[in-house]
Amino acid sequence: MEKKGKITYQSIGKIITNFNEPKGTPIQPTANGAGDGKIELFSEYLEGLKDLEGFSHIILLYHCHKAGKPSLLVKPFLDNKKHGIFSIRAPSRPNCIGLSIVHLIKIEKNILYIKDVDILNGTPLLDIKPYVPGFDQRENVKIGWLEMNLKNISSVEDDGRFSGHN
Repeated sequence: MEKKGKITYQSIGKIITNFNEPKGTPIQPTANGAGDGKIELFSEYLEGLKDLEGFSHIILLYHCHKAGKPSLLVKPFLDNKKHGIFSIRAPSRPNCIGLSIVHLIKIEKNILYIKDVDILNGTPLLDIKPYVPGFDQRENVKIGWLEMNLKNISSVEDDGRFSGHN
């Protein structure tokens, strides 16, 4: 049996947006209301941006710093039934890691300008990866319980249920 171990990550920068609280924030980058933002990358990581400007989209991995206490069964934004935490994308998880694919507009020194953002202001950034359709898109995809609920994505906003402050 494998032991649980502590894993530590350091943020490489912070994400700046107009979304200061979970409530009212879009629930996905493709939802209505997704906004513009920027990433302030810490200067020691500046060299790592070399050649990133050639990509139109990037994958952001970040720490959901305003997430509430995790639960293994939760009611997601797009359904009224409880689902297992690993079948939804809620921020309150055993490890509060968020993932968003955003549009990269431009890079100026250590500042990345982005749009289609669903991330809270001040969010600690853990990593940036280029979005590559040939790597990231899949065919014959099933989307489980979301099949009947995805049509509602443009009208649903965060209602604060995962922040622990609702």
